[in-house]
Amino acid sequence: MEEHIVKILKTENVTHDVKRFRVQKPDGYSFTPGQATEASINKPELKDEKRPFTFTSLNDDAELEFTIKIYKERDSVTKALDELKEGDEIIIHDVWGAIHYKSPGVFIAGGAGVTPFIAIFRQLYKDGKIEGNRLILSNKTEKDIILKDEFEKMLGKDFYNTLTREKSDKYDNRKIDENFLKELVKDFNQNFYVCGPDKFVEDIQVILEKLGTSTDSIVLEE
Repeated sequence: MEEHIVKILKTENVTHDVKRFRVQKPDGYSFTPGQATEASINKPELKDEKRPFTFTSLNDDAELEFTIKIYKERDSVTKALDELKEGDEIIIHDVWGAIHYKSPGVFIAGGAGVTPFIAIFRQLYKDGKIEGNRLILSNKTEKDIILKDEFEKMLGKDFYNTLTREKSDKYDNRKIDENFLKELVKDFNQNFYVCGPDKFVEDIQVILEKLGTSTDSIVLEE
């Protein structure tokens, strides 16, 4: 298995429990927006504890970037990641699958499930090809929305938020269910990209298929 030890160049908070890590990019290392790698912390007790993380930088960037939700209460790896500083090292491995962009469509994400979409939207925006895409994002509260300002800049009115545990005049406050999607989406014969917790993805897939979307048009994390 390919293995690269890279130094952390910068860390910063994105939300109250999501952190951005910028790290060195190995020579010749390349990926497609939406792809991921397995990473671990370069310490004896943690180097074998690998977790999958999606690249949120673009392939042309000089550095790699990961945008990671920190689970301090239940995941020793992300808790340890949260404590890393500039100069500390992580180990990254082969690039693999994840979400592959096919053509314009509707992206549906639950919480940190939006992270595989970040590089895809950044690349489309950079290339002037973001038109025709839409992002529907479900979070518990407004403070949980990842990169809200950037998504608003890239997508404008095609960035739609719903908050399931907070009442707000600015955003929808419903769970994404069949009625929700029938109200927001008029064409179910297009591509749908879905990512989030397993149950969320399963439920959305069932709803989309019930509404006439073909299995081939539903793109899930591989």
